[in-house]
Amino acid sequence: MGERFFSAIGLVLSLISILFLFSITLALLIHGWSRIIDPSFYVSFPSRFPEEAGILSAWVGTVYVMLGAIFWSVLIGVPAGIYLEEYADRESKIARIIEANISNLAAVPSIVYGLLALGIFVHRFNLGESILTAGLTLGLLMVPVIVVATRESIRRIPRSIREAAYALGATKWETLFHHIIPYSLGGILTGVIISISRAIGETAPLITIGALTFIAFLPPTPWENFVGMLKSPFTVLPIQMFNWISRPQAGFHTDAAAAGFVLLVLAFIFNALAFYLRFKLRKKYTW
Repeated sequence: MGERFFSAIGLVLSLISILFLFSITLALLIHGWSRIIDPSFYVSFPSRFPEEAGILSAWVGTVYVMLGAIFWSVLIGVPAGIYLEEYADRESKIARIIEANISNLAAVPSIVYGLLALGIFVHRFNLGESILTAGLTLGLLMVPVIVVATRESIRRIPRSIREAAYALGATKWETLFHHIIPYSLGGILTGVIISISRAIGETAPLITIGALTFIAFLPPTPWENFVGMLKSPFTVLPIQMFNWISRPQAGFHTDAAAAGFVLLVLAFIFNALAFYLRFKLRKKYTW
């Protein structure tokens, strides 16, 4: 009886969450429909005239920043999770301190990451208000979630797989590389998906490090000038929306609604790609 009741409550709450998200998406779609179906909205720079304003620099900046954030967070978070779960001495004080701090970092407000990035990346390392700084900032924001997801995913791998590999003469690294990591990639990608969903809508840390609210040019493409692209100023969709919604003209509010719908679509694309990769990996590595 209790199990059925809990399942029913979980189903109802899940449906409420989905309905809430659907309602927001539908409201943005209806309010911003006139700009969503306008092709010039996606290929125009911001303007002081709402009917001429576009999100070209914002959505390009969002894609660049998120790709950088995903790269840095996975580069740092996955090895950290593997080390803490497989190599670190869980009884040592250092390991316990690291674990406690990672758990606490997952709950730290995003503005704190912005202040940290302002002091270290912008002023100490002189990276400036650039795409590289933004990617590192959001990457650090994503790291705690990825570390926890990596550890939990590795922990779920049956002990028998490790013992079988050791019995056949495999080293610890060979067991990790050929068995543990491939089998746990689905759970790791779940953590990446969750962290992407959080980071893609962040505004406070990017404003703190100097993201522009009005930008009328694009960064260089990576194949033309990779270093120049990393050092280029930027803006992102949440900041562009914040700029438009703070203006009194109704036309800018329509632009903000359309930009919000595009932001949801971008989040869906990133998540769909991660879900696809997770599905393929789970289909390939099953035991």
